[in-house]
Amino acid sequence: MNDTLLFDTLREALWISVKISMPLLTVGLVIGLAVGLFQALTSVQENTLTFVPKVAAMMVVFWVSMSFMTTTLLQFFTGTIVPMIAGG
Repeated sequence: MNDTLLFDTLREALWISVKISMPLLTVGLVIGLAVGLFQALTSVQENTLTFVPKVAAMMVVFWVSMSFMTTTLLQFFTGTIVPMIAGG
């Protein structure tokens, strides 16, 4: 294995990790902004108010996007990692 192949594989793995985590991070950001705006408008400073909606929304998004995440990882491993291990 040469350096170019190694770096290309690492770059692809990092890009896949970004693609997989993007739905969860986006929902966490949007819910966090909405709750923060609600807290600023109503002067309610409750810590659980920021935590519970974010976790609930992220669990729903994780459940919905789990097939996308699994398919993406499976394609990466069967198309890139396993052939490298097998020497192809």
